[in-house]
Amino acid sequence: MTKLNTTLITVQDAWAMLKDKKNQQNERFPQFEKNGKFILPDYKLTRKREAFKIRKRTFLKRHARSYVAFDSDNGQTLWLHNFPSLSAALFWLDTGLKTNDMDIHSSYQQWKSNHLDDINEFKDQLRKKSKHKHIPREAADLNN
Repeated sequence: MTKLNTTLITVQDAWAMLKDKKNQQNERFPQFEKNGKFILPDYKLTRKREAFKIRKRTFLKRHARSYVAFDSDNGQTLWLHNFPSLSAALFWLDTGLKTNDMDIHSSYQQWKSNHLDDINEFKDQLRKKSKHKHIPREAADLNN
């Protein structure tokens, strides 16, 4: 773990978090099993499109050099976004802003230069980590 309080997770962990969110969607005060900020490398979230309507089915699809950021730090809400770069995902998890958003205190480039060591540490963790296991296609559908 770095100063950014973000952890790399596996696809099984990410799928369990999405399943937990779906199971508690009608709860008034959901309590997720995993709290914190997480990044899933080499995957992206997709939605199934049928007849010009986006169905409420979320899939984890393998996609090289793509990152999914999960933020459930408060334990009751799970925010998630796809990102094309690790530094953009870490920026969103740390500040809550996307790379093109402007803040009066700092921009993405300033943040990136200030946290260069943390970003490089995450890149080293990714290099050392073994390849993630691929989940079966039917297991990735959250509505089953």
